[in-house]
Amino acid sequence: MNSLPAFWAVIPAAGIGSRMAASRPKQYLELAGRTLLEHSLDCFLGHPSLQGLVVCLAENDSWWPGLACSADPKVMRCEGGRERADSVLNALLHLHSQGACDNDWVLVHDAARPNLSRGDLDLLLLELAGDPVGGLLAVPARDTLKRADADGRVLETVDRSTIWQAFTPQMFRLGMLHRALADSLVADVTITDEASAIEWAGLAPRLVEGRSDNIKVTRAEDLEWLRLRWLR
Repeated sequence: MNSLPAFWAVIPAAGIGSRMAASRPKQYLELAGRTLLEHSLDCFLGHPSLQGLVVCLAENDSWWPGLACSADPKVMRCEGGRERADSVLNALLHLHSQGACDNDWVLVHDAARPNLSRGDLDLLLLELAGDPVGGLLAVPARDTLKRADADGRVLETVDRSTIWQAFTPQMFRLGMLHRALADSLVADVTITDEASAIEWAGLAPRLVEGRSDNIKVTRAEDLEWLRLRWLR
C-alpha cells in the first residue's frame, strides 16, 4: 500500500446517549469486556500514522480515568461542549495549542462507533491524501426510502441512487474544519457532523465507500447486534 498521510484524531465523547436509557453514557457501555469508547480508540492508537488523539469529555466524567487508554501518551483530553460541533471545535483549538498546523489532516470519529476496521481507515487515508477538500466514510442507501408527512404517512418514494448514509471517520484539514465550524456556530446553523459544516462553507466533501458494519451504537438493539457478531 502507498504511504499513508500523518493525521490527528478527535473523538467527541461528552454526550450522555439518552436514547440508550442506560445507567452511564453509552460510550462506557461494555462490549466484549471493554467499553465502546476503548474499542473506538483502538483502530487509531494502533496506527503508525497517528500523531495524537484528543478525546472530548464532559467536565464531570468519572469513567474516563479508569480506562487504560487514558494513560496512553498519544491521548489528550479536552472539555466537551454543549453540542458535537462545540466539542470538536474545542479539540481543534487544543490541537493548535499542541503545535498542529492548519494543513494537518484531522479525523473525527464517533465515540460509540466501535467496529471501524483498519482496512476502512487505511482506505480513507489513501483515497483522501491528496484531496483538496477531504471527505468521509459512507455507504450507499440499500433500502427503499420514503418521505413522510407530519402524521407519519408516505408523501413519496425517494430516489435512493444518490443517497448515502454518512459514517465516521470524517477527514478534513484542521484549518478548513476549524473555520467552517466556527463560522457555522456564529451563524447559528444546525451542524450534525463535520461534513455538514464543510458543506455549509460551500465545499463538497468526497464520499469514500466503507463497510456497512461500521455502525454507531444509538439504541440497545445496536449494542446487542454487535455483541452477537463479536461472539461468532
